Amino acid sequence: MQKRMKRVDWNHLRAFHATADSGSLSAAAVELGLTQPTLSRQVQALERELDVVLFERSGRRLVLTQMGHELLEHIGSMKNLAESVALTASGQTQEVRGRVRISASDSMATYVLPDIVGRLRTEAPQLTIELLVTNTNSNLHQMEADLAIRHAAPDHLSLAGWHLYDSEAYFYASKDWVQKNGYPASMADLGKVDLIGFDDIVRLSGHFRSMGIPVDAADFKLISSSAVAGWEMVKRGLGVAAMLNEVAHKTPDIVKLLPDLAPVRVPLWLVTHKELQASTKVKLVQKVLAEELAQRA
Repeated sequence: MQKRMKRVDWNHLRAFHATADSGSLSAAAVELGLTQPTLSRQVQALERELDVVLFERSGRRLVLTQMGHELLEHIGSMKNLAESVALTASGQTQEVRGRVRISASDSMATYVLPDIVGRLRTEAPQLTIELLVTNTNSNLHQMEADLAIRHAAPDHLSLAGWHLYDSEAYFYASKDWVQKNGYPASMADLGKVDLIGFDDIVRLSGHFRSMGIPVDAADFKLISSSAVAGWEMVKRGLGVAAMLNEVAHKTPDIVKLLPDLAPVRVPLWLVTHKELQASTKVKLVQKVLAEELAQRA
């Protein structure tokens, strides 16, 4: 007689995958929108369903067993297939209604996108536009966003991207700061001022040195993971920072320093998943974003 296969709850598999992938119950619970006790019960239920041990528990640490590693590999393939099905279904949606999620940096989302969202509200009032504000790349393959405004080309074969233009960035300070400190005469002089850094200061200082600014990571006395917070410091006369023209042009009482020097080129890309290119609502938002951003070149 053929042995009857055990039935496994997909929610339990998903709970196990998120826990193994993130390395902790707390992080997986946040990812799935569950409470930690609920997630723990689902993982334990999967172990009972399969009659296996998936994690070795040492205090708060979870270590995958050999069986856990083997199961994780199989579930990863299932998860990718499920995401592809969801993307395909989403891509076939022809109605200009529903939700479209746009991922962008905090400076772009704060200073540039509101005007563009205004046009979208006029042209497609049935759409819900959700801005995902992040200074790291959202995972488009896992449907964290439908469209992303990035500063680099697509990094996966499943993604499609359009290079809109190369934006320009200069160094800026407030009028009050210039009145107090004067104008720097050269890039070397910028190494002597109060530079405000955003995000990865080690990488940023290396880039500045390649431009002729003698500065190390330790020389930044004001640092923020948010470009918006850093720009607010610039506006209040606390120091000097590099910023995109699109943002600086919208800010009163800001002075461009060393305007005759070549600007920093910053590529601007619009990226989506290839499966979403057939979606009418995504195509509309993509078209408006491309047109409006190109006008700001």
